[in-house]
This record gives sequence, C-alpha cells and structure tokens, in this order.
Amino acid sequence: GKGGEAKRGEARRGEAQSQSQSLSFEKGTFCWLAFPPPVPDDAAMRFRLEDVDVFFPYPSVYREQFDYMVELKRALEAPGHAALEMPTGTGKTVCLMSLITSVQFARPEMGKFIYCTRTVPEMVKCVEELKRVVNYRAECVGAEGRKILALCLSSRRNMCIHDRVLEESDREAVDAACRSMTASWVRKRAQEGASVELCEFYEQYDANGTDTAIPYGIYSLEDLRDLGRERGWCPYFLARHVLKHANVLIYNYQYMLDPKVAGLVSSELEEDSVVVFDEAHNIDNVCIEAMSVQISRPILDASTRSLGALASKVEEMKASDVERLNAEYQRLVSGLAMSGPAPGSYTVATDSILSNPSLPADILAESVPGNIRKAEHFLTFMRKIVRHLKDQLRNPEAKWETPQAFLHQLHEMTGLEAKPMKFTYSRLNSLLRTLEVTSLDDHSDLAEIADFATLLATYQEGFAVVLEPDSSIIPGLTEPVLELSCLDASLAIKPVFKRFKSVIITSGTLSPIDLYPRILDFSPVVSSSLPMSIFRSSICPLIVTRGDNMTKMSSAFGVRNDDRVISNYGKLLVDTCRIVPDGVVVFFPSYLFMEGTIVKWDELGILRQVSNYKLLFIETKDVVETTLALDNFRRACECGRGGVFLSVARGKVAEGIDFDRHLGRAVLMFGVPFQYTKSLTLKARLDFLHTRFQINEADFITFDAMRQASQCAGRVFRSKTDYGLMIFADSRYNQESKRQKLPPWIRQFLGDAHCNLSITQTASKMRRFLREMAQPVDDEARSSVLLDSSKISSLSAKLAGSRAAASAAPHAAALPTMAIGGDTQGFHEDQTGPLARSEGTSSSVKAEHPPESDLGAGHRVDRQREADEESPQGRLGRNAAEGHGRYAGAAAERGDTCGDGLESPQKERSVCAQEGVVIKEESSGCSDDEEDLYPAFGPGRMLYT
Repeated sequence: GKGGEAKRGEARRGEAQSQSQSLSFEKGTFCWLAFPPPVPDDAAMRFRLEDVDVFFPYPSVYREQFDYMVELKRALEAPGHAALEMPTGTGKTVCLMSLITSVQFARPEMGKFIYCTRTVPEMVKCVEELKRVVNYRAECVGAEGRKILALCLSSRRNMCIHDRVLEESDREAVDAACRSMTASWVRKRAQEGASVELCEFYEQYDANGTDTAIPYGIYSLEDLRDLGRERGWCPYFLARHVLKHANVLIYNYQYMLDPKVAGLVSSELEEDSVVVFDEAHNIDNVCIEAMSVQISRPILDASTRSLGALASKVEEMKASDVERLNAEYQRLVSGLAMSGPAPGSYTVATDSILSNPSLPADILAESVPGNIRKAEHFLTFMRKIVRHLKDQLRNPEAKWETPQAFLHQLHEMTGLEAKPMKFTYSRLNSLLRTLEVTSLDDHSDLAEIADFATLLATYQEGFAVVLEPDSSIIPGLTEPVLELSCLDASLAIKPVFKRFKSVIITSGTLSPIDLYPRILDFSPVVSSSLPMSIFRSSICPLIVTRGDNMTKMSSAFGVRNDDRVISNYGKLLVDTCRIVPDGVVVFFPSYLFMEGTIVKWDELGILRQVSNYKLLFIETKDVVETTLALDNFRRACECGRGGVFLSVARGKVAEGIDFDRHLGRAVLMFGVPFQYTKSLTLKARLDFLHTRFQINEADFITFDAMRQASQCAGRVFRSKTDYGLMIFADSRYNQESKRQKLPPWIRQFLGDAHCNLSITQTASKMRRFLREMAQPVDDEARSSVLLDSSKISSLSAKLAGSRAAASAAPHAAALPTMAIGGDTQGFHEDQTGPLARSEGTSSSVKAEHPPESDLGAGHRVDRQREADEESPQGRLGRNAAEGHGRYAGAAAERGDTCGDGLESPQKERSVCAQEGVVIKEESSGCSDDEEDLYPAFGPGRMLYT
C-alpha cells in the first residue's frame, strides 16, 4: 500500500544521495561512479563454471539461470551465434551481465560486450544489474574488480545538459539547437569575432575532455549527465568519444541495425566483440523498419520547399564563396569516401550527418556520376524524382511491384538512370555540409526521398514498392502512401552477423525458436528454449472459447461485430474485475476493434458495471496521453481502488511496460492479434518468405500473432514470487497449432483442464487460483528450486567431467540415454523439492559442438500435460504438482508422436517411480517426416520419463 511505497521511495532517495556523494574525481587516480552499497557475502555467489569464475550478485541461482549461462558460454567459446529463450521474470538480464563480464574479466583479450535493447527503462535496468555484478566482483577480488568502463549511449535529447537546448520539445529540434552551437562553421565564425552563441559544455570538453581519461565506472545516462555537470563537459560527445575505450556498451537496437546510424556509432567496434539483442522477439520487424521508407503527399510537398530553399543557398554561396562549391566538386570526383567535410574544418564530430553504409565499398570509391556532382544539377535531379513520386500517388489503384519494375517506369517517364540514384543520400549530406546547414530538421523530408532513391537503386531483391491509395484510419479521409518496403529482415542484421564473432538473440518469447534463424538467415551454434523451474503454479493460463450462451468468442472479422460476441467479452471483463484484486490489463488486436468494442460496451451498460469494481484507463495513439493514463492506473492500484487498463497488442504498453505484482494480477487477450491480412505490404512479405525461405504463409501469420499474444501475456509475470492469470479469450487459441506456438514456460501450465472453457468455468478457475496464491509463500518449497553454492559446484563438476568425456570420445556425448538420464538424475540428487509440470526445451546444436551428457538443458524436451484438476491422483502432471514430478527428458516437445496432442499409449502406461526415475525406450511410431523433429534420437526411437 501507500506505506510500503513511501518506504521504497525513501530507500530510493537515500540510495541516490549515497550515489551522488560517491562522485569524486582526482587527477592521477582511478575512481568509480554510482556503485551500489557493498553486497554482503551471504547475499551473492561466486562459482566456477569450467575455467571461468562467475560473479553472481544474488545468494542463489535458479536452474534455468545456470543452464542459460552454460548455453551462453558455449556460444562464446564456439565462437558463434545463438538463439536463446528464457522464461520471463527469471533473471535473464543478470545472467547476461554476470556471465559475459566474468568471461571478459578472465580473458582480457576478449572484445567489447555490446548490449542492445529497445527502451531507456530497459537500459536503466541493465545498468543496475551490471553495477551489482561489478560491485560484488570488487568485494571478491579487490580494486582490480572495479576496473571496467561501461556506458550507455542515447540521443542528444536524453543526454544534453544545456538549458536552452532542453527547452525544445522533440528530438529533431534538440539536434538542430545543438548543431547551431557546435557546428564547425559556427565555431569558426565565433573564433573570427562574430557574435554567435556557443555551447560552453562542448567548448570545455573540446579543450580538455578529449585528452583526459574518463574514470573507471558504470555510467547510466543520468550518471553521464551528472559527470558532465561536474566537469563542465558535454555528455553526448563525451560518450561518443569514449566508445572505443569502453568494455561494455549499452544502447538502442538502431545503433546496431539501422545502417544510417550504425555507420556513425558502431563502425569502429572490434570484430571480436559480443553483441546481445535482448527482448529480440520482434527483431525481424525492427530490421525491416530500419530499411523501409514511406512517402506521403506532405513529405513530397515539404521536399519541394526544401529543394527551393537549398537552391537559394547555392546561389548565395556562388556569389560569396564559390571556391567552397568547387572544392566539394573536386572531392566528389574522387568518390563518396572523400566527400566529407573540407580539409581544415574546425572539427568533424559535430558535423556528422546520418551516413549510408548500405553502399558497397567499391561504390564509395567510385567517382560520383557527373550529372549530380554540381549542386544545381543534383537539385534538378531530385526535383524530377519528387515529381515522379507525386504522379505515382495520384494512381487510384493499390498495387505492389519490384524495384526493377519501378525503376524501369521511372526511366521511361523521366529519363533518369539508376546508378546516380545510388548516390543521392550521401550526395545530399555532402551538400548540406557544404552549405553549412545546421537545422537538418528542415530538410528531413528531402532526406527521406533521397533514402528512398538510394535503397531503390541499391537493392534488386528483398524489397517491394507498395502503393496504398487509402492508408488513412480516419473514415472519409484519403491519404495515399508509397512505401519502399523491406521484405528481407536479414539485410539489416547480416552485417552484424558477418562482422562480430558472437551475436546472441534472446528473449522470453522466441517460440518457435527454429523460425528465427530462417527469417534472419543465420546459423546458430546454440539454439535453446529453457523451461521454468517452479515451486508453485504461479501462472494460470486459461483459454476461453465461448460464453455461457454457447456463442463462440472470437475477434475474427466475420463475427467481431456480433452483439453476442461483444457482450460475452464484456461479461468476461466484468467477472474478472469482480474476482481479481488490484490491476487488470486487457489487450485488443487493434485500435479499431478496441474503439468499436468500447462504444458497444457503453451502449450495453458494461462500462458502468466495470466501474463499480475498478477505474478504467485506455491506451491511445498519443504518447503523452498514454503515459498519463499509465501513471493514474498505477496510482489506482497503489491506493487499493484497482484499475483496468485497455490497450492494444503491438502498442507501447504491450512492448515496454511491466505490470508486476499488484499492478497486473490478470491479463486478458481479447482475440488473436493477427496482422491485417489484406495489407499489400504483408502480402509482398509473405510471398518473399515463401519463395526465399520456404516458410508457409499461414505458419508465419500464426507465428507472428502468437508471439504478440505471448508478449502481452508476459507483462504480468516478472519474478518467481509474482503470480498472475493469463486469459486467452478466443476459440482459435484452443487449436493445437496455436497452443504449440506459445512459449514452453506458458505451455507447461496449460493443461487440458485449462482449455475450452466457458465464462462461468473461467470464473471458477480464477477464484481457485487466487485462493491458492493468497497463501503465504512456502520458503522451503521455494528453496527447493534454488541452487546454492554446493549444488552449483556439483553441477559444475559434472559439466567439466562431461566436457572431458566428450573430448575423449565425442560420439559418446551424443547418446540420448546418457544425456537425459544423467541430467535427470543429477538434477534430482541436488533438488528434491517439488518441480511441478516442468517442461523441457527444444534445442539444436551444430555437429561440431555435440550436446553434453550432464547439463544439456538445451537438449531436454519434455511434455507433461496437466491432468484434470478435479482428479486427485493419476497422471504425471498431477503427481508433479504434489511433489513427485521429475525434470523429465522426453524426446518430443509435444509429448506425443503423432502431432494430435494426445499422449501415446506407451507413455500413458509408463509411470514415474515414487523414489526414482525410470528411463524407458519405446518405438515412437514416427513417420519419416516426423523423425526430423527428433534427429538426436535416431529413427523410430524416443525417450521419456
């Protein structure tokens, strides 16, 4: 309640005060910044993982955390790339920080650790965990353990400390205000005596900062701002300068994947660095967005105005400084690589403009085509492109075509060749530098046109030009859009895989994990989906298929507007609000469906019923409104009134907001969040995936929808002591093909008794679950799923032994009976407490790295279905819930051999002994095609417990 929150606030203020007091910098000495208080010896763990001492800042480790670090270490040693799925809320971030920094500490020759995330709050969380790890390491090994330089990097808006610049509202305005005070030509005019405003922070940094080493430490964005204020340095350019000296870098995906940004930030990083993409379930969409360009009428109109303004500046420079234009012309003759700032410029760092590294090196070395070298000729060239695009938007028919077809039509209509178009983006940047333009925001729309032209002429495959005559979501408003849509997600990430020795793709929702290597076009040396070790059934997934009136619940287009369906959704929400305390979060497939449903609920009086139990909040497309709604939702939950937050899958709330503890005791997924299947962009991508990667269209659409649903459901479960209801309200979720695409850590709780429910049955399940969760946490049961130092030592010794055995006889490590039997036995010698319905993992490892016999968590595949809740005894799932479960090593992830969702007769007849585990081997009866699912077990064989 309020008292607890007040205490937490006082603790945070005290910690911030202690951190600010730790800031001290003395010449000739190393110091560190904002480390948390020392970690007591009994509150952390140091253990040996083969040849590496791992410093883990907590007193115990979950089994999946240990397995995750084992798999991660194997990927680093290969070296190679990996795809790892770890259950949500089980400490993935601290595992990454602990293992990789420990390997860095043990092997100083290792390159940088580059942690890529999506949002600033996730960066803050990462920094906090890293500080705990390094602080504990220093407690163990002394001052040497603090010798690490880690820093965050973000945009000027998040790092600037200049008061006038901070008054600007958006990112582009902040960038423009910064350049107006730091550009080389502005500073040169100030040096010549002109009355211009300069940034005192950048001037002091430029005078002293570049020659002074930054102290060792772990610098969040706030820490960098504090350091900048204390020393009078610009935090943004300071961070840019020390990138090459840092051991750990934390920044946004775009700094690695967007070629325009990566060329400025990540181009000089060492090849032996380790890159981690966390929360990477949508990484293919991020790659596609980084390489796609949308053109609309407002953009074209603004580009026309921009071309006119640049033409005027060119004429002015011809009259005042024609030599500058001539010098640029000569540099362009030498090639784009030489087209940067003129020799003798005051500085280069402040003049940097988004680059275009998508051009091959040989193109950069070529002379720029003669018809765009002169500034006036280039502007004429761009005017022709803009006019042609305007003509295209007048076409009333929706269509999509290949880049070759679009270029052919462009040539027929305008006479423009494709080759000069490859240079347009870089040529525009060169012109903006030559004309000394500081307000790049004024020409951002023209930069979009240049980006469109460059990508269109550079890539012949993996793109489509899509014309949508009416893309507006507002009825009656026509807003045509021409999009150069990237279809191949591998184009943006391929340079990252090619350049760095280890790239880790990880998230809590990567299922089915084997699809990501295909759509990203890489070969992982480790691909593993880890189960969740549990001491109580803290997740309760429920599939609601019908109302009490037997009407099917579905968001399918044909029935979503049916009054009975909408009424059933409303009744389910009312029942949930009446039964579930504190916070409830609801996700809809789209804004359109959410808005229509809310209007209908208001007519039916459902919203009034909801308001009797909880306050109602809604996500909108306005970021500020949504932020205020989230703050008020938290206040409603904190004060005990409770709240319902209505939001949209794929929106801000679904991707970056956690509803832990009382903020989210239940999440409702109303419908299946499929993409709009009539979208020409989606059709073009599906056609490409089918042709290039042989991915079935229906499979990909289902995969994309289920990963979004899983991500929404995972918002309410953020730790092992947390608990929550996950309600999937759509009859289509009851299909086996849909359920199998849920992550293993959700499926292991999804028994038959939780499927195909009515609203009344769902209410009964909710009451029963909440009664169970209301009981105090059994510390003894919780400790049974924790690994202390002795258990870790035992497992580490077994791992070392299995590695030695594998080295002596590589074929022995691949024997399935040894792998599963050894692992299961070893696990239960160390953990004797209940491990209810633990589901194994699906994994694939390259042949040159055979699976280990004792700790192959990535090779355990298990399916123990939950029995009917009304049955007191019987099947394996119920036995497991009573404390007799086994961390099974079954071969088939689904627990069956025929794909029908039913357990095989042989498996039904096999029973776990109460005092041990019996490994049985039976003929699986698999067809030749099904054997591909279980290659490690050979033809016609399967293992199970």
